[in-house]
Amino acid sequence: MPATTAALVVAGSVETLTASSAVLLLDERLRGRDTFLTGRLELGSRDRQVRADVSVRILTFDDVTVLRVAEALPGLTAGGRWSGTLHLPHGWRTVAAPADLIAAARTAERDLAALDEAELRYAVTFLTESTTDEIRRGRIGIIVASLPPVTTP
Repeated sequence: MPATTAALVVAGSVETLTASSAVLLLDERLRGRDTFLTGRLELGSRDRQVRADVSVRILTFDDVTVLRVAEALPGLTAGGRWSGTLHLPHGWRTVAAPADLIAAARTAERDLAALDEAELRYAVTFLTESTTDEIRRGRIGIIVASLPPVTTP
């Protein structure tokens, strides 16, 4: 197995299964990870009858994470349970607010930390899709205006 910088024990169900691929639904959404990353899944079913080490594409959406396997997984059944260790060669990746958004929130005395992970991911994506500086500045203004004021203890 290639070197990895992080490993997670995971479990879930087999969402779809064909002769040459599978989609594995995780029981819990991965938090703090970018989507569309690759990794390796060291797979062992709950009854330990199925063993495999396969390459996966990690897809994290609003409330679920799925692993797309582009090879056969004999011994698994659609709707069946599985467990294993997900190895991430790239380590943990989190979304960080860009400097211009942080500065604008600070200037307006708005609390950027009030955004949860999904909200921050949407805000950052919204900004990165800006096609001009003017559009980006406008989007920063919209995001900052939607933030609650900073509260002091």
